Amino acid sequence: MRMAGANTNLDAEKIRRDFPVVTSSINGKPVVYLDSANTSQKPEVVIDAMTAFMREGYAPINRSAYSLAAEATERYEAARTKVAKFINAKSSREIVFTKNATEALNLIAYSWGRTNLKRGDVVVLTHMEHHANIVPWQMLQQEIGIELRWVPLTADFQLDLSSLASLLAGAKVFSFTSMSNVLGTINPVEKLCAAAHAVGALAIVDACQSVPHTPTNVQAWGADFTMFSSHKMCGPSGVGVLWGREELLEAIPPFLGGGNMISEVRLDGFKCAELPAKFEAGTPPITEVVGLGAAVDYLSGIGMANVRRHEVEMSSYVLENLTSRFGDEITIHGPRNPELRGATFSFAFRGIHPHDLSQILDQTNVCVRAGHHCAKPLMKIIGANATTRASFYLYNTKADADALANALDSASDIF
Repeated sequence: MRMAGANTNLDAEKIRRDFPVVTSSINGKPVVYLDSANTSQKPEVVIDAMTAFMREGYAPINRSAYSLAAEATERYEAARTKVAKFINAKSSREIVFTKNATEALNLIAYSWGRTNLKRGDVVVLTHMEHHANIVPWQMLQQEIGIELRWVPLTADFQLDLSSLASLLAGAKVFSFTSMSNVLGTINPVEKLCAAAHAVGALAIVDACQSVPHTPTNVQAWGADFTMFSSHKMCGPSGVGVLWGREELLEAIPPFLGGGNMISEVRLDGFKCAELPAKFEAGTPPITEVVGLGAAVDYLSGIGMANVRRHEVEMSSYVLENLTSRFGDEITIHGPRNPELRGATFSFAFRGIHPHDLSQILDQTNVCVRAGHHCAKPLMKIIGANATTRASFYLYNTKADADALANALDSASDIF
């Protein structure tokens, strides 16, 4: 299987050959997959790695001494090391595998939040947040009585930081997305983490939308906790990643109790295992972690700087193509500068309901998302009950953008 060199420019035409779905067809028409902000497609190397492991190397990890189990444990822990390097963590001890990024956010809200927050303590969020970075804090608000404050948006879909100092005054937590899954806006993570630390607050970064698309350096960010999902970065579903500073992970209690997260259990109590096992209770998603390791290898071989460069070019092309072709008939919610955004475009088109529009586009196998994108508060703020969302990734080309525009144009023939 081809692996692009890390120092070469990304060739999307070649890369797409690695992905079976994006080179497939339905009813004789090619699939145009534009829903990667939801979940990405998987390259052959990931599919093959998981299949080979299931066929030839599957065994329980950590608990058995026979060679097959030892080799499975090595594969599992090798993936952890790859992830740590991919985001520039200090140590693989700082990498916790969870079910998904939502579980990782809940882990921090409950394990850290219940230990450190009390009634009246302030948690600051933004109007861009996914429900996964809203609801756990609202649940703590109901349970403990914390106060939630919100960073608003500017007219050009950036965070309005003009009142950030007052919003953060007395705060214990600032939890925010690195890139909006609706607007595509890329937030200034280092600046926001520094602002949180200036008032003694914890900086938590929901990096689900940025880790698959741009180089990530959690140490340079200055974050305290970061989480992201395998399935958005060419890996399988069923596994997410929590990164946390080691001293913080050491200080908080486990999220779940049971096998693998203990070093000793007595009738009168228990003792936790060392990091990161402390937060990995029960049988983990072994095959999925192996697949994530293969996905990290694949993306590292291509080079994340190359992925980002390609998506800036795609964003520029999509914005120009859609606005020049449709003008006032299309409303794109998000920054117009491709350097300030990811290649995710939520839009309204000719008054056609997003769900109707997505069904019409599906007739030509143009796969887009329609709905509130798990961001209902943001939808209300931008004045939309739902939007149509087209999101591009490393395997998408200008031909895909043209297919989207052509399908949109033909939709009016039906409505």
